[in-house]
Amino acid sequence: MDEKILYRGAEAEICLSKYMGRTVVQKKRVKKVYRIKDIDTQLIASRTKEEAKLIAESRSYGVSVPLLYDVDLAKGIITMEYLAGDRVKDILNSLKDAERKQLCLKIGESIARLHNHDIIHGDITTSNMILLDDRVHFIDFGLGCKNSETEAKGVDLHVLMEAFESTHSKYAQCFSYVIEGYKKQFSGDASAVMKKIEDIIQRGRYR
Repeated sequence: MDEKILYRGAEAEICLSKYMGRTVVQKKRVKKVYRIKDIDTQLIASRTKEEAKLIAESRSYGVSVPLLYDVDLAKGIITMEYLAGDRVKDILNSLKDAERKQLCLKIGESIARLHNHDIIHGDITTSNMILLDDRVHFIDFGLGCKNSETEAKGVDLHVLMEAFESTHSKYAQCFSYVIEGYKKQFSGDASAVMKKIEDIIQRGRYR
């Protein structure tokens, strides 16, 4: 099959492709012509490696993510499982109330599992979650990192809060279900993370 570009961003292209007989997704980091070539190559390699590492680690901690098939650091390509499910962004508003609540609880539990091991996703939105086989799969760890600070965990959750308010404004209470799931699974001081979210909200108000 010919490659099909699913998404083209400033940092990467996401393509549907074939790999060893399987339909796969390939994330290809974009070369930056304005950067010195050697530096660009190093940056692409290190970011590709970091993202692949975060995906593999997340799976080992019980968070659903795509399976990794191949990581090419020189070309900046991650070849991974194609998840033939629904983006949470596309289905959340049309679910029944009880289903929506269950989904949000699961999202919160998964974020807590990431945070328990200091994995910060960096772009937690409903666009970066795919529901498949009744499991929420997290995709696109391109802005992710390892960070043990409460601030980073608060920022991670605040990004999702804003996504709910903008994309799912009719169901903004969904975020409170996410927090409920998060508190149930988080092994650290959840109240400190909640306080940090409040701080971030206040900062935004007084900018």
